[in-house]
Amino acid sequence: MLLGKKRKLGRKIEEMSIGEKLTLTEKIEDNDLLLYLGLTNDANPLYIQHDYASQTPFKKPIVPSIMLTGIITSAVSKYLPGPGSHILEQKIDFPKPVYHYATIQFLFEVIEVDTATHTVTIRVTAVNEDDEEVITGTIKVCPPHRLEKMNSHALENF
Repeated sequence: MLLGKKRKLGRKIEEMSIGEKLTLTEKIEDNDLLLYLGLTNDANPLYIQHDYASQTPFKKPIVPSIMLTGIITSAVSKYLPGPGSHILEQKIDFPKPVYHYATIQFLFEVIEVDTATHTVTIRVTAVNEDDEEVITGTIKVCPPHRLEKMNSHALENF
């Protein structure tokens, strides 16, 4: 339990500015794919069966789009704005498939900071090793709220 312990929170909205950028590189490995597919009980043959995928326009197994979305949400939770933030809205397109073993370069850029609504809008793009755009989109994020210091009165109802 974290009650009374220090929590490392992400950046306050006042600390963020338009134009800030974050880049991440992720390599899609078999163990990541199998873990994701096992957790979600997703047995789509397009994701895991080479013989099936070879007969589709993709020619080989692809990475589930929602798994790529998970990489994006994880980056928001870990780095920009960081722990304590929450995604309110996301609009993400996947113009090209991502294949197994791909190395994906993500770019996150703050394009709007709205202190009135306590939201930050971040543009997300990602390219594969051939410099082809595989992800484009925007996410609206609520940065972490600063909590008041707890005193003995806060626990009176417990």
